[in-house]
Amino acid sequence: MLFFRSILFYFLYAPLTIFFGSLSLLLIMLPKKFGHALIVYWNASALFLLRWCCNIRYEVTGFTQALDSPCIIVSNHQSPWETLFLQWYFKPVSAVLKKQLLSIPFFGWGLKVTQPIAIDRENPIQAIKKIKSDGVARLKAGNNILIFPEGTRMPPGELGNYKRSSADIAKIANAPLVPIAHNGGAYWLNKSLLKRPGVVQVVVGHPIIVGDKNTKMLMEEIKAWTQQQLAAIKQKS
Repeated sequence: MLFFRSILFYFLYAPLTIFFGSLSLLLIMLPKKFGHALIVYWNASALFLLRWCCNIRYEVTGFTQALDSPCIIVSNHQSPWETLFLQWYFKPVSAVLKKQLLSIPFFGWGLKVTQPIAIDRENPIQAIKKIKSDGVARLKAGNNILIFPEGTRMPPGELGNYKRSSADIAKIANAPLVPIAHNGGAYWLNKSLLKRPGVVQVVVGHPIIVGDKNTKMLMEEIKAWTQQQLAAIKQKS
């Protein structure tokens, strides 16, 4: 039954992606707010399908107040689930991602309208410069920035090295950092068709103003907070 539910999700998600991806080509010349609205509907539809087909729900705890200004969302990375959810929950969002994703038909076309920060991982020095310059520009334009500081997906319960580019952007732009901890990878299994039913736990940390703080130490503190939250989520589950 788990397998058939997962296949049903992809059977419905594929035409959804084709529809929204194709529609995004028509909106590319329109104001950016239309592109972000399109992605919000796309992600909301995907989250609905996950609930209906696979019984994957979510619960958000922690700091749930709306912010008055754009922020930098710093989340652990386990699966595609958090990308869908965070782009919807913190709309409008410009995500830091590898540029190759923009070349994927339909899916990549949709990503382009969100003004992502597309980087070349094979050129890390230029990637860091681009993240900082484009990140500040996106914040000034009113977009939230989504960064996965580990740079790659990790198994549930594990954390990679937290790079400090998000804190650097926050320092330059005087924008708050919002840490996120979640266990989405326990239900949307990475590199697998299978989707397990259950409730994804999402913890939103209080906004952090960098100010004069050491950015490297700050990211280590955020990583420690995330690890603590993941341990609490595991105990709760």
